[in-house]
Amino acid sequence: MTTSCVQKKDFVYFQNKKQQATNILADQVQNYIPILKSDDLITIVVSVVDPELAKPFNLLGAVSANSSNSGSNSGGGNATQTMGYLIDANGNIDFPILGTLKLAGMDRMKASEFIKDKLKAYLKDPIVNLRVLNYKVTVLGEVARPGVFTISNERITLPEALGLAGDITLGGQRNNVMVIRDIDGKKIETRVDLTSRDLFNSPVYYLTQNDIVYVQPTTNRMKTTAPTRQNASLILTGVLLIVNTINLITRF
Repeated sequence: MTTSCVQKKDFVYFQNKKQQATNILADQVQNYIPILKSDDLITIVVSVVDPELAKPFNLLGAVSANSSNSGSNSGGGNATQTMGYLIDANGNIDFPILGTLKLAGMDRMKASEFIKDKLKAYLKDPIVNLRVLNYKVTVLGEVARPGVFTISNERITLPEALGLAGDITLGGQRNNVMVIRDIDGKKIETRVDLTSRDLFNSPVYYLTQNDIVYVQPTTNRMKTTAPTRQNASLILTGVLLIVNTINLITRF
């Protein structure tokens, strides 16, 4: 019975335990909407009834497409690819005609409305479509497939990110997962207990762009790994000793 309880406690997700959230993140709503930050690469497309009138406000680059690099345009010709704006360290972008615009700190909808209001001086009933191109999260540690994952829909939860990484291995701590987030240039660390249902109320349940998730190994995992490394080192030392001995013998 004791072993069974320990297994449930250590491995079953979303149990009824209490969990403390990091205070600095407590004001973030659970209905998560991405907030634009410095180093975000965004695309902004302006549309109006007459497409010609919107052209000066769109960054468009002509890219040659041929059969060697584009299966959808195997007949050749030119394709148009929308270029992106990189939000600088001050939170600004340089927008055609409108000049410098500060977008950092706004969500997508607010940024779109902000640009739309600026465009009304030049266009009638403009439509602004803004997307984040480099929305990604990194998952490291005791997971099946650690790596950097690009998120196309700009919204992902912590369990979903772990799912992309193949879930936590048996050697990972489910009750002590670290999420590292950059807020105003400061790295904020939050510990999360995945075995508690309180995870759903955590300020890091929804991940933001460039979050880092780290799954720490269990004590047993570290104990079993350490001797393996020591044994490998001893074997390597023994092999080198044998090689050196053979070299000495062959010289005489």
